[in-house]
Parts: sequence; structure tokens; C-alpha cells
Amino acid sequence: MMKISRYFDAAVLKPEMTREEARAAIQASIDADSYSVCVRGCDIEMAVEMCRGTNTIVSCVLDFPYGYGGAVGKRALAKVYCLEGAKELDMVMNYGYARGGDWDAVEAEIRGVVEEAHAAGALVKVIFETSQLTLDEVRLATETSIRAGADFVKTSTGFNGAGATPEAVKVMLDTAAGRAKVKPSGGIRDYATAKMYVDMGAQRLGIGYASAAAIARGEGTDENY
Repeated sequence: MMKISRYFDAAVLKPEMTREEARAAIQASIDADSYSVCVRGCDIEMAVEMCRGTNTIVSCVLDFPYGYGGAVGKRALAKVYCLEGAKELDMVMNYGYARGGDWDAVEAEIRGVVEEAHAAGALVKVIFETSQLTLDEVRLATETSIRAGADFVKTSTGFNGAGATPEAVKVMLDTAAGRAKVKPSGGIRDYATAKMYVDMGAQRLGIGYASAAAIARGEGTDENY
């Protein structure tokens, strides 16, 4: 297990944030030694400048938080965000289509983002919003994302229903079986929860930026680490 902070994608995504509030949150994420800071599209350029020369890279959300922007819109945003310097894209799957069984359309949307991102050397994480899906739909979403070339599958936006659950994460890990990485996200606010998901096999953790320092401090109190 790596240092816990190196699993963090620290989210700076509150829609009401001012530019200066976003700047302070990005700096806090860098100071916590997060692997990435996950920002709104409007903050990519600022985050890239702030993260230059640090251990933290820039990821951003795409078609967030509802995933209903359509294939053309998703693909266009992927191209723009990569040009602005994002190294990872956390795209929201159209989970309404998934609930309706329209998996071909879901796959086509993911594939478009993957093609743009991979051409720019960026990675793609697909957010399922697992609180809105059955576990069987989570399994199908994982398979669909892998077919489309996604690098990660991710549980939740944190903006609609419950966040990560051990049950959903287990289905994602078992289905992916090493073909894609898994990112639990939402509701991870303490070290014990973070470590539980890492021990299960998660390779990244979506956390709120305000939780990063507290989770990292908790690591120092774990006598088993």
C-alpha cells in the first residue's frame, strides 16, 4: 500500500465556489500531497499552473454531474479539457440510458471521450452514479466501460444519492478483474474508510478536498500500517 494521500483525487467541485475559494481548495489538495486535484472545467488552467512542479496532477470532471450532455458534447469537452492541460477526465456515464438498457449508446459516448483523451495522453474514468443503478447494472456498466477502452470505473459524483458502497465496489472490482482500475468516490471522509477500499483493491479514491488532510492524519494513528 502506498502512502494514503497518493490514492487521493481531491475534488474541488462545489458549483458555488468563487475563483479564490477554488484556488485555496486546490492549494490545500496540493499541500496534502494528493495524487490529483479534480476540478471544474472552468478551473483547469488555474489548476495546471498551480500544480506545475508539484506531485499533484490535474484531473477534471466532464458532463458533470448528470451525464446527459450527449455523445457530441462529451467528445468536444474531452478535446477542449485535454488541450487545457487535464491529464485525467472523470466523465459521467448517461446512467438514464444505462437504466433503460441502451448500452450501445452508453458505450459510444464513452468511446468518444476515450478516443480524444488517449490521443492526448490522458486517462478516462467513467462515473456510474451507482446509487441509481442495480448491482447487475453496475456489472454491465463496468463491462461496457472496459469495452469502450476506459482506464477506470468510478462509483459516484457525490451529487446524487449515496456515494461509494462496499457492495458496489466489490462488483466493480470482481467484474473488472484487472482490466480497468476502480475508484470509489463519495462518502470517504476518514482514514478507516479510505483504507478499507484500498485493501479491497481500489487504485484511486475520490474524496472532498476538505477531507484530505484529516484522512492523511489518520494514517499516522494506524498501528497496522
